[in-house]
Amino acid sequence: MTRVVAIINQKGGVGKTTTTVNLCHALAESGKKVTVIDFDPQGHLAVSFGIITQDISGIDSVMLKEKTIEDVTVSVRKNLQLVPAGSKLKDVEHMSNHGSSRGILLRDSLRGQFDDQDFIFIDCPPSSGLLVANALIATDELLIPMAGDFLALQGLSHLMATVKRFEGALKKRYKVSVVISRFTSTRRISGQILNVLLSHFPNQILATVIRETSLLAECPSFGQTILEYSPQSRSARDFRDLANDFLENRVMTNDNK
Repeated sequence: MTRVVAIINQKGGVGKTTTTVNLCHALAESGKKVTVIDFDPQGHLAVSFGIITQDISGIDSVMLKEKTIEDVTVSVRKNLQLVPAGSKLKDVEHMSNHGSSRGILLRDSLRGQFDDQDFIFIDCPPSSGLLVANALIATDELLIPMAGDFLALQGLSHLMATVKRFEGALKKRYKVSVVISRFTSTRRISGQILNVLLSHFPNQILATVIRETSLLAECPSFGQTILEYSPQSRSARDFRDLANDFLENRVMTNDNK
């Protein structure tokens, strides 16, 4: 059965797109079939995969009911396909037609699609509007990238309040996993934040920490993932390990952090 996972954090700058691109490629490299939907109007996923985005249709056209999701899906790597954002996705956020069905457009567009895939990842925007609502309705599983700083921790509390509201309205419980990204062990605050997260998310933080390196910042400008740009680097190793954590549900504890 295909797992639909929303990669979400309402705060920007936490490594969400970096996590999405490289985790998806690592899973695909391991043999899993992966589809990733760029649900962020900034449209950075396509650029990170080396796709020219000018005049390209994407999930925007699907949400506006101009095309089907199959029409706009492109293969970007072996076992990995992308549904790009499209230039009109920012307009969808403020869409006033379709009435109460606006919140289920993504869920309905996925129905009966990608049944041959192991995973569908939805890269959400750093906001709490219509796009995020569509993602939360379309999935039962959340992956939350978290940077090791105080402001990221504040943003997480706002996100979890949103998640709780949706759980109450939809009468379901999300499977929540947290990935520690942009981590610098030399910052004392990073270790403190990690301890706070462990107390609030027991058995939910994936075991591998994504360490912050210049390589991760460089590779998108070349249209490559870290697995291509520097395949033997510790960053590439981090994401391969993270993919295994995700598949095997390996989590961090106070003993193995």
